[in-house]
Amino acid sequence: MKVSDLIGNRTDVYTIAESATVLDAARFLREKGTRAVGVVDAKGKLVGVVSQSDISDKVAAEHQCPDWVRVNEIMSTKLATVGLDATLDECMRAMEQRGIFHLLVVDPNAGYRGILSVRDLLGALVSDHKERADMLESFAFGHPPGLTG
Repeated sequence: MKVSDLIGNRTDVYTIAESATVLDAARFLREKGTRAVGVVDAKGKLVGVVSQSDISDKVAAEHQCPDWVRVNEIMSTKLATVGLDATLDECMRAMEQRGIFHLLVVDPNAGYRGILSVRDLLGALVSDHKERADMLESFAFGHPPGLTG
């Protein structure tokens, strides 16, 4: 399975402006139910990523006011990117090697396509294993996958 298989049908690509406050970013993450978001400059170019960890480690833990700190002050700028043709195994290795939980998906033709999270990868793995278990059950017990006898 490839990244394109996981995010191919996504229509929403979340971003936040680098000039936004950390308070705005925290509210945005909560509203969208995500743990990280791509950060764009005034021209819409991807320049970073900000996560809940950035907010807690660099603002809350340092007793800074989230309404006074800008996203560009705490965002990660060493972008870990992956293309649509990358395999899930490659993504897992990249996350493990870097000690991160998100990869930014970038398409050379369409630009930034969103974030691939460790949760996305886990969901794909679980689904794949379930399909394999259903096939084995069907083979072993002679009934269609998903039905129990």
